[in-house]
Amino acid sequence: MKNTLLWIMALLVGAVLGLLGIEWLDQLMTFIAQVYTRLFQLLAVPTIVLAVISTFATFGSRGSGKIFGTTLVYTLLTTFAAAVVGAVLYVLIAPGNLPLESITLSSETPVATQEMSYADHLLSVIPNNIVRPFLEGNVLSLLLLAFAIGIGLSKLPETENKGVLVKGILGLQELLFLLIRGLIWTLPLGIVAFSAQLSAQLSAGIVADSIGRYVLVILGGNLLQFFVVLPLFLFARGINPLRTLSKMMPAVLMALFTKSSAATLPVTMETAEERLGLRRQIARFVLPLCTTINMNGCAAFILVTSLFVMQHGGTPITLPTILVWILISVVSAVGNAGVPMGCYFLTLSLMSGIGAPIAVLGIILPIYTIIDMVETAENVWSDSCVAAMVNREIKSDNY
Repeated sequence: MKNTLLWIMALLVGAVLGLLGIEWLDQLMTFIAQVYTRLFQLLAVPTIVLAVISTFATFGSRGSGKIFGTTLVYTLLTTFAAAVVGAVLYVLIAPGNLPLESITLSSETPVATQEMSYADHLLSVIPNNIVRPFLEGNVLSLLLLAFAIGIGLSKLPETENKGVLVKGILGLQELLFLLIRGLIWTLPLGIVAFSAQLSAQLSAGIVADSIGRYVLVILGGNLLQFFVVLPLFLFARGINPLRTLSKMMPAVLMALFTKSSAATLPVTMETAEERLGLRRQIARFVLPLCTTINMNGCAAFILVTSLFVMQHGGTPITLPTILVWILISVVSAVGNAGVPMGCYFLTLSLMSGIGAPIAVLGIILPIYTIIDMVETAENVWSDSCVAAMVNREIKSDNY
């Protein structure tokens, strides 16, 4: 709550400074905004790569292969569904652009200069040099490498060498998170700068319409996933959605107000065992795993926000673009475990990595507090649904 108020104040202060129209002040704010953009770009690549590698590398040590495999399948299906729902709503509602004419976009911002065939696009994703994707910030290539390395590590036998390698990766991730927390601590200054950059160009009507449509896509997608898609998954497995939701309501409500799936986990597990009646060995294995990798709300947020930011940088929002970013959002959401500020910072890292205009995220940040509440409640509800489906499937197989 304290951070939220601070971010809102920073947004307002920046807006006032931008409206003053003082040339030297505008130049100072532009300089500060560029500094933050460069710092985010600096942390973007290692954030994405280490988060995905460290998450997938733990798969081999999970044990209980059948339970884990079933959990992973339902996690990917529900996360993919959340991203698709967000994509459909984005196309239907079509949020417009904020007036960003005065903002100097990064030279790396992707602009469609020539048509590429699907084969050419696929070839551009497959790296032929392990260093080049890092230098170019090629998000798809990086995710492909991180996924391959993470899965490869999970398949290695449990030897001392593997242990050292995994500990080294986790140690690098801890160091990176320390740097990220430091950057987040100074983030109000960056919000002031981004807000000041935008405010002189903002038309209240355009902003209200654009941001309003964006929020409608995000929250509408979350509500559809919560009340329609996930209940359909339960219904397809012969589980009563209304009974399941009523039994898990204490955990869902706690998630709404704490905005943390991890903090809610003890309540989620107790509620699943005592009220919903899931078997202890299922609940205590599936729910902690889902808290780590099952991020329905995060996938939808990454997809919708990425499309919203990219269109400000001139990227055409075509069907191939949407399909590619559905894949990116699902893999990124699964690999999101442990990233401070969760989905918001991961989306910011992705956008920084491709040179998109991250100033747009400065406007979204205060709104994200409300979005985060809804997303966390959806994530815990999705965790509960996955656990219930695994409990039903494993039980039916007499496992």
